[in-house]
Amino acid sequence: MMNILIAVAAGCAAGLMFASIVSGALISLLLFYLAPLPLMVAALGWGPTSALIGAVTAGAGLGLAFGFAYFAAFIVTVGLPAFWLGHLTLLAQPATAAGASSTNGLSPAPAEALEWYPPGRLVLWIAVFACLITLSALLTLGSDYETIMAALRRGLTRIIGARGGAASDTDTDAVLDAIAQIAPAAATLVAMFTLTLNLWLSGKIVLTSGRLHRPWPDLRSIELPQVVMIVLAATLALSFTSGLLAMLSQIASAALLTAYMLVGFAVLHVITQSSSARLLWLIAAYGGVVILGWPALIIVMLGLLEGAIGLRRRFAGRAKPPSLSS
Repeated sequence: MMNILIAVAAGCAAGLMFASIVSGALISLLLFYLAPLPLMVAALGWGPTSALIGAVTAGAGLGLAFGFAYFAAFIVTVGLPAFWLGHLTLLAQPATAAGASSTNGLSPAPAEALEWYPPGRLVLWIAVFACLITLSALLTLGSDYETIMAALRRGLTRIIGARGGAASDTDTDAVLDAIAQIAPAAATLVAMFTLTLNLWLSGKIVLTSGRLHRPWPDLRSIELPQVVMIVLAATLALSFTSGLLAMLSQIASAALLTAYMLVGFAVLHVITQSSSARLLWLIAAYGGVVILGWPALIIVMLGLLEGAIGLRRRFAGRAKPPSLSS
């Protein structure tokens, strides 16, 4: 009963944060992006079933209050990612076949004897959900490329305050077209970062409370399967086609490039481990990505090089992590 109450409370919190966007207040944007956080906390601390119960409860309330569209939007963008990512985060298997045969199924094996779901695979699932969220939002605008682009352009025109009866300006039209072209990829990037941030924050919250049932992963060891580089090359090539196929490929490319950027940051933490100016390097890297944007390309290249030649293995001998005594 306590688990059910916690699940319902988490669902109510997530639903209110999600619905706050209708107020139009600036703070509501932050609450909207943090809406998966209560459900992820419930999933990691009380099991993924708690997140599922909370998601269904909140979705039903939103559906009754605002209509079916809000129910579907909440389930796709908040409920499903929180439940599935929480489930995968707590997924484990015996580290060896011998461990599997010695487990009686009645009591959990010690954490050292278990192999937990890899963080890199979680990043891939986050990329999948980011693509799903972006695609779902775009399909509400239309079912073909021209309709979606026209709807995006109308929305951008309203945002910048352009008047419908004003004379057409060639430069303004070109800028609007360019922004509309990159808007799906930018939305995917935002979805990737917000889902990653919510999962990290929920893990820290549950770890602090003492309810996290898995050891904290070494985020510096994040790696992606080799096949992802092939998929990325294919999506980048298809991005130069036209129409809806190009848009879908750009969304997938943005998600995978963001995943490799996260790997690049992990590589940066490893290769600067033995440097006396490590803190300055990290501040410059994170600050450059946040403020300037273009340094993200360098971080992505680090992630791609890690997948191709294994940079961390090359620096493993001279980049030993500091000991606990130091």
